[in-house]
Amino acid sequence: MSERADEIAAGLADVRRRIEVASEAAEHDEPAVLVVVTKYFPPGDVRILADLGVTDVGENRHQEAQQKAHQCADLGLRWHFIGGLQSNKAAAVAGYADVVESVDRVKLVAGLQRGAHDRGGGVDVLLQVSLDAPGSDRRAGADPGDLESLAMRVGECAALRLRGIMAVAPLGEDPDTAFSRLGEIRAALLAQHPGATQLSAGMSGDLEAAIRHGATHVRVGSAVLGPRPPVL
Repeated sequence: MSERADEIAAGLADVRRRIEVASEAAEHDEPAVLVVVTKYFPPGDVRILADLGVTDVGENRHQEAQQKAHQCADLGLRWHFIGGLQSNKAAAVAGYADVVESVDRVKLVAGLQRGAHDRGGGVDVLLQVSLDAPGSDRRAGADPGDLESLAMRVGECAALRLRGIMAVAPLGEDPDTAFSRLGEIRAALLAQHPGATQLSAGMSGDLEAAIRHGATHVRVGSAVLGPRPPVL
């Protein structure tokens, strides 16, 4: 193996161990799925990840994601779009992403449906919910009170499959507190949409807390791949 492959293998082994330990402690039937976030990392790193058994990768930026998915199309990976999504890019994102985790408003749904239909296959959708206090300068995400109407709109689209929700713990807040609220939000959604079982939460620094509160997927970049390379 190359030096870079050795570095990635070591980071991946450590994160997989953390996930397994946290999932066992939480008494989950299966370990949480690892989505490796490859934003700013080259296609060569994606190929190393695939060789090491990674099946799911995540990208934040449409242009980079589109190019990388095309360059790595032979690997059979499952591509997650996890960044903020503009409505005029929604159809294009659905053309290559197998999962769109950042659906936070109804305005995105028509474009995603169109792109998924033109692609000839369905796209899995996670609703991104904000865990920040109302009125704060918060990260992207729908208000919890708007999730049901958003879920209903996704459910009306034949090419989209509502799979669950995604969230990020607010900066400066104890992740356990934030993810406890997320568990309550998830329970309310599941009561109306029992098939929406996926919960994408937790990153390099707080994946254990997310798994404690029911995360089925964790999104990890730096703990696997190291510091992000400079953007030229």
